[in-house]
Amino acid sequence: MPECLDAARHYRDAARSAAAGIDPANQRAHHGFAWIATSVAALEAVAVWEAAGGGANPVDALVARLAFAETIAQLAGGLPMGQNELVRPADLGLGTAAAQLVSACAELLEADHAPTRAALAEALSAGHWPSETLHDAELDAIRDQFRKFTEAEVLPHAHKWHLANDLIPDATVQAMADLGTFGVCIPEEYGGLGLGKLVMCLVTEELSRGWIGAGSLGTRSEIAGELIAMGGTAEQKTQWLPRIASGEVLPTAVFTEPDVGSDLGSLQTRARLEDGRWIIDGAKNWITHAARSDLMTLLARTVSDARGYAGLSMLLVPKPRGSEGDAFPATGMTGSEIEVLGYRGMREYALQFDGMTAPADALLGGEEGQGFKQLMRTFEGARIQTAARAVGVARRALELGLDYAVTRKQFGKALVQFPRVADKLAMSLTDLIMARELTYAAARAKDLGKRCDIEAGMAKLLAARAAWSNADAALQIHGGNGYALEYEISRVLCDARILNIFEGAAEIQAQVIAKGLLEGRN
Repeated sequence: MPECLDAARHYRDAARSAAAGIDPANQRAHHGFAWIATSVAALEAVAVWEAAGGGANPVDALVARLAFAETIAQLAGGLPMGQNELVRPADLGLGTAAAQLVSACAELLEADHAPTRAALAEALSAGHWPSETLHDAELDAIRDQFRKFTEAEVLPHAHKWHLANDLIPDATVQAMADLGTFGVCIPEEYGGLGLGKLVMCLVTEELSRGWIGAGSLGTRSEIAGELIAMGGTAEQKTQWLPRIASGEVLPTAVFTEPDVGSDLGSLQTRARLEDGRWIIDGAKNWITHAARSDLMTLLARTVSDARGYAGLSMLLVPKPRGSEGDAFPATGMTGSEIEVLGYRGMREYALQFDGMTAPADALLGGEEGQGFKQLMRTFEGARIQTAARAVGVARRALELGLDYAVTRKQFGKALVQFPRVADKLAMSLTDLIMARELTYAAARAKDLGKRCDIEAGMAKLLAARAAWSNADAALQIHGGNGYALEYEISRVLCDARILNIFEGAAEIQAQVIAKGLLEGRN
């Protein structure tokens, strides 16, 4: 399908030219262009993946064919940006370009792909999955190690933990630490594994397949580790990185405030240096794992006369670990749990600071006013990791839908034998592979040292959509049973929904992608 990939690239380029002439206030057009560019990037990633397999696995060709047929049809007709939002060629004045795309890919678009979808569903039913090897024995071994751990230690218990709103047990956290989960990207000289973002994706994907809570536990260590490794003083690196890598210290990210979502420049929590210590006052919201953490990476306003981002600093604030009986034993700090639909295992909190103190050397890097810049440098890795979490959730949703479709019988035959059910499974698999390969592509770019805010945004944008659509399709396959709390898919659906919101909502990702591409950064 090289000719269709070339045609899709030409369509993307036409969309870029069109968007460049449209007022950025027209978010529909600019975000539509971002979705177009993301979709083409996913096709490029799938093409690379299929070629690397060399035709050894026939399932790969079926997936690639469906990916191209459905994506190009959407580009030319209507590309989903949300459940009830489509970007159409007319939104960017791309009628002629769309007609050229259809003409170039006419054979693919006019073909009947029902046999391809049926063949994919049949392959899955027989246990035949697309290739997942990374053509590297060490990487494949890491995936296998974490998959076995997830199968043994997470999947059998996750739904029970979710229903009880339990924290991930300490023994499981320790077992994850023993595998190196919390030090994947921390340099070896500080006790970490010193590996790259691609490995981080594999670890996160496999753990999230078991439960998003398990996959997300390492996110806080990843963010804190990257903040300190890139922006900390030598003393801060020595003090904190080995303990984070070993799992001795569990960090939490304390950024968001009650009235501040994506607009971090409006943060109001303040910290002042007084008598050799920082004094913190303010409120934070949606703080994950706040009680059972030992270190807060806390963004606060320390330069009172500086506006916006310029007055923000990052503080490394130690705190005593809370317990069930006393969640927040630190003086000057209180908190209340926010009850949530899913994404459990760490718990969410609203925090209040009233004169909480931190040591004088808590300022990250020892320099005020650098907090926002320091945080921005972690966004790429955090969004790639979130995409990997979404890939894991998307796979688990597909597994649950497949298992139910194979074992559940209606009208004398298994559900998987009904075309509409088979179609859902086939397209869920296709969406999963597109998201997975785009996520890996972003991780590889990061590992090469490239600026990859665009690639990271694309990966998160597409993977979050795949997680939600796969969970929704799998629940539909379950029918009424999917709405029952006793079925695991009910949890997976709730977990999937958050992925489009945190680490930058889908609309923020689209804005980042469009702005970056139109500025010529890619």
